Amino acid sequence: MTLSAFAGVAATVFAVLLGTLAPRAAAQQAEPNPFDEKAALEYSQSAIGRTVGSHVFRDRSVREIDLTDLRGKPLVVNMIYTSCYNTCPVILESLYDGVKVAQDALGEDSFSVVTIGFDARNDTPQRMRDFARSRGVDLPNWYFLSGKKEIIERLSKTLGFIYFPSPKGFDHLAQTSVLKSDGTIYRHVYGSNFGPQALAEPLKELVFGIESAQSLTQAIINRVRLFCTIYDPRAERYRFDYSIFIGGIIGLLILSSMGFVIARNVWRLWRASRAA
Repeated sequence: MTLSAFAGVAATVFAVLLGTLAPRAAAQQAEPNPFDEKAALEYSQSAIGRTVGSHVFRDRSVREIDLTDLRGKPLVVNMIYTSCYNTCPVILESLYDGVKVAQDALGEDSFSVVTIGFDARNDTPQRMRDFARSRGVDLPNWYFLSGKKEIIERLSKTLGFIYFPSPKGFDHLAQTSVLKSDGTIYRHVYGSNFGPQALAEPLKELVFGIESAQSLTQAIINRVRLFCTIYDPRAERYRFDYSIFIGGIIGLLILSSMGFVIARNVWRLWRASRAA
């Protein structure tokens, strides 16, 4: 083979290799990172203020539950998948602690909780029942739900919840959503290991009726309960702090006394000027 012929063959082989590898390299370079934390957070936050509509799921007893059936009081929405062995159990443990503290402070019937399995193929009612049992979740008004893929996708978009398949199962945003009694998204709680107060505070605001219309007397009572119910980190529970209420009354009495004295002196000066 002559040198020129060899050069031609080499050029042909090089061209073939280049044509094979270049598209792969370009594809690898163009493939975006499917989970950008900043973009995911912005997407999640954009959901605040949306209203969660009708979404029908099945509970652990295979009974149908529409999320709109749970309106009338605040609702906590938590999305997990049952074959998750790292993040989801930690989220559920944090959620359990927060729900327990909130129920102790606000009442068991003051709000509801739903944990929804977003792996539609595997998160059956039986799997959700076993998952709840294995994690020791036995609190009242807490539903573990399964649903069809299209319903789960529609709900996740409304909530601003991001998840996608990965080699380990799913990658997803560690997000717990708090809804108002009318289904409007009020707050998101982020992270897998959050303190009870992070969940209980927005629930306290909603349960004590900051957002709802109520009688003047009830509004005053709830305002007092709102500001005087504080979280005790040592006891890991909420308690009613009477000192705040008593301090407010004392302050009001002092201001009233000062106002009375000032008003009386002004009245005396006015009468004296009139008499002169």
